[in-house]
Amino acid sequence: MSLMKNERAIIMSMWEKMAAQAEPIGTETLERLFCSYPQTKTYFPHFDLHHGSQQLRAHGFKIMTAVGDAVKNIDNLSSALTKLSELHAYILRVDPVNFKLLSHCLLVTMAARFPADFTPEVHEAWDKFMSILSSVLTEKYR
Repeated sequence: MSLMKNERAIIMSMWEKMAAQAEPIGTETLERLFCSYPQTKTYFPHFDLHHGSQQLRAHGFKIMTAVGDAVKNIDNLSSALTKLSELHAYILRVDPVNFKLLSHCLLVTMAARFPADFTPEVHEAWDKFMSILSSVLTEKYR
């Protein structure tokens, strides 16, 4: 699966709007993940998982920074995300399904925060992008 030129443009345009709100978007996405899929909390036993905690904000920002890096390297995701994939596969041993769960929570957060901008075309392009991103992150699992 690959992105078409118009999908890349949509992703980059939406990222420009999201980048300034990376920390709150990432925090909300994580909070949504932990609320909707409580089994994902098992990877964060050392975190304060209360609403708006410093650890959630920091990790949410870290996630969104990685998404931003992926957007910047949209034509070369595999190389750009190698270290992140290795970290999650070999050191953290995160179940790969969690990338898809997080992707879904990010899409819901985007829809809630940008209702006028989150058109069906934006939804489709970002869903495809996050699916590719999730797949790239699981490359080291194979």
